[in-house]
Parts: sequence; structure tokens; C-alpha cells
Amino acid sequence: MFSVQSNLVRDASGALGDLGTLIPLGLGAIGLAGLAPIPVLVGFAVFYIATGLYYRLPVPVQPMKAVAALLLTTQLSSQSLVAGGVLIGAILLVLGLTGWINGAARLIPRSVLSGLQLGLGMMLAYMSFGLMATSLPLGIVTLAIVGITLKLCPNWPVALIGLIGAVVLGTLLGAPGLMLPLADPVAFTLPELPGIGDWQQAVPTLVLPQLALTLTNAIVLTTLVVGDYFGEQSHRVTPARLSVSTGLANLFLVPLGALPMCHGAGGVAAHHRFGARTGLAPVLLGTGLLMIAIIPGGLSVIAAIPMAGLGALLFVAAAELGLSRRLWAAKPSCWPVIGITALVTVWVDPFFGLLAGVASETFRAAWLRGQEVA
Repeated sequence: MFSVQSNLVRDASGALGDLGTLIPLGLGAIGLAGLAPIPVLVGFAVFYIATGLYYRLPVPVQPMKAVAALLLTTQLSSQSLVAGGVLIGAILLVLGLTGWINGAARLIPRSVLSGLQLGLGMMLAYMSFGLMATSLPLGIVTLAIVGITLKLCPNWPVALIGLIGAVVLGTLLGAPGLMLPLADPVAFTLPELPGIGDWQQAVPTLVLPQLALTLTNAIVLTTLVVGDYFGEQSHRVTPARLSVSTGLANLFLVPLGALPMCHGAGGVAAHHRFGARTGLAPVLLGTGLLMIAIIPGGLSVIAAIPMAGLGALLFVAAAELGLSRRLWAAKPSCWPVIGITALVTVWVDPFFGLLAGVASETFRAAWLRGQEVA
């Protein structure tokens, strides 16, 4: 009985581990881009619950980062957002159902995947610094609380302890949280249908940049990281299935007002690092988001979490993702490939990081063959 309760607490804590990505990017689109809160929250909730029930592991759900970044920095219309989400969903569904994504994933060298993982970890760390800078003392204290608890009491609900500490300290220090609009719990505003111009704008602006990130991070790397953590238990998590689940979610939920969503390697690392071990974690988080969406004043629960506290959680997840066991076990001859891949990923984006890594690995393999002949 105690073991069951302990596992439940760990999954509940692990469910909170990826809030450092979900809240600033996903719900930031509500506060800054003016999206309707209820459809966005319900979209995340439905996808999270379905993901947990199907994969039976803590596979995350995240906002598509390129799409979220554009929403936060440009005047992108809701119609273009719907067009982009539907197009991305259709492409991923085809890649998954045909199995083409599995073949593409097998062609990527492990050294390049390690470099992509390191680069994405660095990108998340940079984002965490920005969040912690909103209240540096609170961010540092929260990071210390989380780090010490992970070291001394790893079986405790670390993410929950960190968030509670951040809320208490944030109240005392007046640290800023996320500005969210008050929502009518019965309102469910649907976006307008996109026109021809919206579809044309979505392809170069949203679809192409996001597909590069989704294919590398949300599908290929997510499969790899889940396999690292869960071994034989991860047999359900394949590139094709992740592609299909992401495609279906975007095809059916984005037209109802949800943000374009995907899975993500960083989210796997975050959920696992803070205790999640089963599909119960995403189901719990999805249920919590659904309750926040439908209960009057629910958004105030999220708004009470200081951004600096979320940054501390995100930094721990970034370190977990980037500094993987595979990185430390890499051969010295692979280090230049890993470094080049990581640097180009951070400097440009993961797609160009992938291209640079494959080119570097090809040169490395040719050089090693030349050395053997000599």
C-alpha cells in the first residue's frame, strides 16, 4: 500500500516537472498573444490525458516552440495559426502512417543525436536564465531548494516542493507571475476559419520552421530519450507513433482553438527527473489543466506561480537533457561532431544543427577510414 502511495506521489511530482516549458510558452500565448484561454487549456489537457493512456509512460505534451515564439513576437493571426497547425498535423500523420519517419530516424548517427540533445539542453538553459532573471533571488533560492532536495531526498515530490517554495517566496518578494486574462469558464470561443491568404502565409512562416524542430526534438530525440530511461517499457514509443499522435492532436484540436502541440525530449527529461515513471503523470497533469480550465478562477492558480520559480525547474530539466549519459560515454573522436551539432543548433536551429552534424560525422567517418588504411 505504501509503495502504491509513494509511486502516486512521485508521478504527481513528476507531472509538474515540465511546467517550466508549458506555462511560459503555452500559456504565455494566452496572456501576450490574446488567444482564448479555455480552448488552449482544454487542448493541452486532452492531448496530455490521451498521451498518458496510450503510451503508459511520462511522455510530455508541449507547445510547438517555433509557433509559440512567433506568437509572442509577431502579429500572427489566429486563422494563420489554425492553418499552420492543420498543415503540420497532416504532414506528421502521413509520415507516421507510412512509416517513413522510422526510416529517416534510423539514418541519423548517434553522435549527431547527442549533439542535438546537448544543443537543445543549452537552449532550454538559456530560456531558464531569462525566467529566473525576473526575480533573481527567488530563482536562486528555488534552484537551491530543488537541487538540495534532489540530492538528499530524491524520492520526495521535488517539483511540488520547489513550486510551493517559489509561491511562498514570490508572495513575500512580490515576484512577477504570468499575466493571464480572466476567463468565463463557460466561454469556448472558436477561431475563424482560415482563408487562402492564411494558408499561404502559414507555410513559410510556421510550417517549415516548426517541422524541422518537431522532427528532430519532438519525435526522433523523444524516442531516444524515452528508450534511455525506460528500456523495454518504451516499446510503444516509436517515431511513427509519436508522429501519428502529434498529427492527430493538431488536426483535431487546433481548429477548436488549441495551440499547435507536440511531444519533446526536454519534457521527458523533466518529468523523469522529478519522479514520473508511468503514464499516470501526464494523465494527472491533463486532469489538472482541465479543472483549471472549467473551474471559475482556475487561471489564478497558474498566475500565482512566479516565473523565476518556473525558470529554476526548467534549468534542472535542461541539465538533465543536455548532460546525458550518452554524452559522457561518447568516443573522443565524436566530440567535435557533438560540439559542432550543438553549437549550430543553438546558433541557428535544430534542423541546421542536424545538417551540420551529419556533414561532420561523414567527415569523421571518412577520416577514420583513411587512418585505418594508412
